[in-house]
Amino acid sequence: MRKEIIGACPVCGGRMHVRELGCKSCDITIRGEFDLSPFNALSKEELRFVEIFIRTQGNLREVQSELGLSYPTVKKALENVIRSLGYDVRPEPVPDPEDTDVLSRLKSKEISVEEAVERLKLGRKTV
Repeated sequence: MRKEIIGACPVCGGRMHVRELGCKSCDITIRGEFDLSPFNALSKEELRFVEIFIRTQGNLREVQSELGLSYPTVKKALENVIRSLGYDVRPEPVPDPEDTDVLSRLKSKEISVEEAVERLKLGRKTV
């Protein structure tokens, strides 16, 4: 039976570390203080997600299909993995209401494509 290293202490939830390494081949033992990989802190579900994410080359639509989850759920799972690895999750960019107005005016043909591009580049208010 294969035993896996746990990354979080079952008592306090703190990060585990290794104090001894051994080689089955030559029977050498090395003692010291060794840090585990940040990936050892991931739960089994998070590790499975990471494996699928890597296998699909980061294509969230393929991850979604394989896991049978909605896109927002897959996106949230990725954010949880990022946080578990100790990184900050960048907030989703919020569209500028002015940009939305320019695009809606373009759609209704109130302004030309060139004018819309110029306004979006310069950030000018629509008149």
